[in-house]
Amino acid sequence: MVCERQRTTRMLVETRFRHTQCVITFLFVFCTGSLAANWEATVSKEPPGNFPAMRSLRASYRFGWAGLTAATGEIHFTQPSADKFQLDGTGRTVGLVRALWKFDVNHRAVANAETLHPIETQQTESYRSKKFVTHLAFTNSEVTRTRTEGEGGAAETKSRQFSLPNLFDLHSAALYLRSQPLRDRSVYRILVYPTSNAYLATITVVGREKISVHAGTYNAIKLDLQLKRIGKHLELEPHRKFRRATIWVSDDPERLLLRIEAQIFVGTVFAELQSVHFDSPRS
Repeated sequence: MVCERQRTTRMLVETRFRHTQCVITFLFVFCTGSLAANWEATVSKEPPGNFPAMRSLRASYRFGWAGLTAATGEIHFTQPSADKFQLDGTGRTVGLVRALWKFDVNHRAVANAETLHPIETQQTESYRSKKFVTHLAFTNSEVTRTRTEGEGGAAETKSRQFSLPNLFDLHSAALYLRSQPLRDRSVYRILVYPTSNAYLATITVVGREKISVHAGTYNAIKLDLQLKRIGKHLELEPHRKFRRATIWVSDDPERLLLRIEAQIFVGTVFAELQSVHFDSPRS
């Protein structure tokens, strides 16, 4: 009789424990699922700010790590018409790095001058034995990506669509952030589609400080950047190669990109402004 009671008691305890486990598991899945689904509600809804538009300019940058220059780049920012901004850029590896890894890139991006939403982006990447051409066409609700690998008759082209409203490319994302007040401790969350994947970018205004780069010494706004990859089912995933970045932009009417230090899987890499020339004086 005692043994039978013990068995009955044990069975009741085990049953309640299993039920408790089921409830806990259900709550965990429900809560985490809700959080995963609700990240879209955290995306910044602010319209473009009223900060003065950027003047047409030409700027040069160097890229590298541990003080070593690995590549150089040139950009030309213009407003070809009243309703469009355009960025044309080129870049290439240099020196010893080029001997080991030949890489050339051409980039063109067009954005709506009023909304600062992207219109189209085209990027050509040339390696020693490969060539890739990526074209992005944006609408208010999606982006269509067309990517061609190779040249001539051997070229292979693939297309895909990614549906998510209010996507930026890198150029329009920079224009949008530049337009905002950028007050200390402000946080902006925007959706960015650079070339092949979508990301949730969280930008925090850390504060103000002075910084010296090759182009000069500036009062600067310091920003922290974190990225989460957006999967095909709109789930957030960690970025496998990128950890975080610190960005400095000039705290003046120009808001120039001065320096970026990014922590990636191989260490810290940087981009730094070398020179800047404006096509016209500020009115």
